[in-house]
Parts: sequence; structure tokens; C-alpha cells
Amino acid sequence: MTDITASSFVRQDLVPERPAPVKTTGLIGFLRTRLFNSPSNILLTILGVLLLWYTIVPALKFLLVDAVWSGKDRNACLAETVGHPVGACWPYIQAKLTQLIYGFYPEAERWRVNLTFILAVVLLLPLLIPRLPAKGINASLFFFAFPVVAFFLLRGGGLAGFGVSWVASLLQLFDESIVNAGTVLVNLSQNSAIGPLLWGIGKLIVFIGSLIGWVISPLAWLREQLQMSSQPLWFDFLLTAVIVSLILFFLGGGLRTGHRALLASLATFAGIAAVIKLLGLDRGGLPLVDTRLWGGLLVTLVVSVTGIVTSMPIGIALALGRRSTIPLIRIFSIAFIEFWRGVPLITVLFFATYMLPLFLPGNFNVDGLVRALIGIALFAGAYQAEVVRGGLAAIPRGQGEAASALGLSWWKTTSLIVMPQALRHVIPGLVNSFIALFKDTSLVSIVALFDLLGSLHATFSDPTWSTPTTAFTGFAFAGMIYFVFCFGMSRYSLFVENRLNAHRRN
Repeated sequence: MTDITASSFVRQDLVPERPAPVKTTGLIGFLRTRLFNSPSNILLTILGVLLLWYTIVPALKFLLVDAVWSGKDRNACLAETVGHPVGACWPYIQAKLTQLIYGFYPEAERWRVNLTFILAVVLLLPLLIPRLPAKGINASLFFFAFPVVAFFLLRGGGLAGFGVSWVASLLQLFDESIVNAGTVLVNLSQNSAIGPLLWGIGKLIVFIGSLIGWVISPLAWLREQLQMSSQPLWFDFLLTAVIVSLILFFLGGGLRTGHRALLASLATFAGIAAVIKLLGLDRGGLPLVDTRLWGGLLVTLVVSVTGIVTSMPIGIALALGRRSTIPLIRIFSIAFIEFWRGVPLITVLFFATYMLPLFLPGNFNVDGLVRALIGIALFAGAYQAEVVRGGLAAIPRGQGEAASALGLSWWKTTSLIVMPQALRHVIPGLVNSFIALFKDTSLVSIVALFDLLGSLHATFSDPTWSTPTTAFTGFAFAGMIYFVFCFGMSRYSLFVENRLNAHRRN
């Protein structure tokens, strides 16, 4: 039998060294694993580097290296004067910066625009920072109080009538507009192939207008009494505060729980009274500035923010209406969405600017900017409706059935359970629509509204800065502004999406 010793199981020579592992971290690891790990990736990397070299390098050379940074007129940006090829003419931007921001807004009143921008930032930032408290109050101030203050700050003017008189006049104007629209359809039915259909729809609209007129007749009578008695503005305002506060008090539950609604209403009216006093709205207000003088970044922000804010509730209402079990609501929502999605935005702007006045009373005129805002809000609302409907379709039916089993009403189920989940699913689509709307505001220039690009085009006609690089510099500057706003919205949407979907992380 062979002797087995311990040395038979012990290796006498050293194991050869193994090759070092491939580095997968750091810059070297990134280049090895992501850019040069296969022949196809090597080819794509080389093509990408060449593309960047022939695009980014010339752009930086034009914007920074060969750019002119100081000068008083076009001579500073001419190659004959400088002695070498000239890039961006930044003195032109410095000279036209105020026009690109304010348009032709009077210089003495531009503090009002600056104050509006400051108020918007002060009220918007706390809404965007999740950790800050009092989101409800802040949202109420931004979405309800700020638009009124911004309107009187930017446009100026005072209150010819407020409260009961103003509400009655507005409702009566709405009623007259409906009746006029029905009358127009009745007149069109006389020379149309679908005359009976138009006649029936027109008569139905006129009947609805007469019902609205009967409902608002008490307010109209009260307005006439106030006008006959020549009561001052504060009396009308006080009467409105009392009526609205009492209505909210009884709707809120009376003596048991209605005191909260009463206090909220009184605080709101007190804030409105303070704004009226500070802006002097009861004494004529600030000097009027016609919207035709507005322009530049001011118009771009006004149109885009108004369109974004107003299109969301319109889109949510249309999305819910399209899923409704009531045939009339569902057919109206489908027809509205398909109509506004079937026409281009340019057509909508032309219709809102030149045809909307035909449906209004003859003694009433809507400002051109307001007409464009109405058209953009309805157009964007139709697109938002389909985005929201996609989110609603992603919610399992069991969510609603569980809420019904708990005894929740349809309103509570939709507002507390279904809609929050649906909106969380469609954040990318919503923000994509917001970005597209922000860029599409440049189309308002075709209806004589000078947004950022419109004001930029207006500056090209100044012979003082007419150089071969003026247009390129202006469009580069405008592109930077659009990119900053759009990129900011995109990054914030990613932050919100990650925050709301934190429970799904692995």
C-alpha cells in the first residue's frame, strides 16, 4: 500500500498570477464599457464626436470666441471695423433687451411689469417646493387672487362697477352672447342645406338664453336699484360680500360647520378690499396701458401661463365628460375635443380674433389679447383632455368599486382616489403639452400680438443695428430663453414624477 504523506496534498510551487479585472468604474471604465465595447459602438462614438465637433465648436466660437461684447452701433459688429470675422453681436441684445422683455410698454410704467413678475415668483416658488407649508392658501393666492391683481397691474384702470352690479352685467353679457349665437344660427339656416338642423339648434340656444335671463333677473333688478339710488362703490362691494358670505354659510352647514366658510369668505373679501384700496381701483386705478403696447417676454409668459393654467381644468372636465354615462354630456365632450383637435392653432387664433366678435353684443368689445387667450385655452384644453383620459383609462376599475363599497360618492371617488392616480400616471404627457404650448405662443404674432419672437422681428428693422450677424444673434438669444424655460419644466416634472413614484422604486 502506497504511503500517503501530508506533502502529497500541499502544492510546492506558486499559483501563477491572474490578470487584473477589467475596470468598470470611473472615466476609463465608462469609456471601455459604454463607448468602445464593440465595433458598432466605436463607430457610433466616432460619428458622435465628429457631429459635436462640427456643431458645438462653431456655435461656441460664434457665441463666445468671435463675439463682440461692447459697442454703440452697427459699426462695432462689422468685420471691416474689427478686422476679423465677427460672431455674435451682443451689444445689439443689450440695446434691445428692454424691448425684448417689455415690448412697447411705456417706460415709466414698467415697474408694474416688474412687480407682477416678482409677485408671480414669490407665489409660485412655495408651490414648487414640497417641504414648505400652507399649500392651500398659497395655491388660492396664486390661482385666484394673483390673476386679478396682475390684470389691474398690467392693464391699469379702475372698477366702473364691482360686486352685484359687475356680476349682473357679466351674466347679462353672457346671456346676450348666447342669444346672439342662436340668432346667427337661425339666420344661417335660411340659406343652408342643413337648414332645419341649424334652425332647431339655434332655437334651442335661444331658449337656453331666455332661461338664463330669467334666472339672473333678480340680480339685474338689484343692479338697477343700486344705479337708481346712486350708491357708492363700497356699498355695492359690501352688499356682495354679505350675500356671498351668507350663501357660503348656509351651504357650509349653518351654525354647525358653516362658520369656517363664513370666515374664509370674509377674509377673502377683506383681501379684495385691501387690493382695491392699494391700487386705487375705486379712484380710477393706474394709468391704462393698451395690450397692443405689450410685447416681448411679457406676452409670451402671459399667454403661456394663462393657457397652461386654464387648460388643465378644461381638460379634466372634458376627460370626465367623455367617460360620462349621460349621452348629452358625452356627445358634447367628444364633439368639442374632436373639433378643437381637428383645426390648427393658427385657425383658432384667427377665429378668436376676427370671428368671435360676431357672436358678442354690438356694444361690447373684447380685447384682442383676451380673445387670443380664450382660443388658446380651449385649444390646449382639448389636447389635455385626451392626456388625462389616458390616465383615467390606466386606473383599474377595482379602485372605484372599492370606493363605492366604502360609501364614497362619485365626486369624492373621482377627486380623492381616481383623479390623483390618473394625473400621476400622465405627468410626462402633461408637461410635454405644457412645453409645446409655451413654444406655440410664438404664433400669436400673426394676429398682431408681439411676443418674444415678434418683438425680435421688430428689432430687425432698426438700421442702427443692421449687420450680417444681427439676426443670428437675436435668434440665438431667443432660443436660449425658450430652452431655459422648457428645460426647467422638464427637469421639474422629472423631480415630481420621481417623488410621486417613490413607492415603486426597487
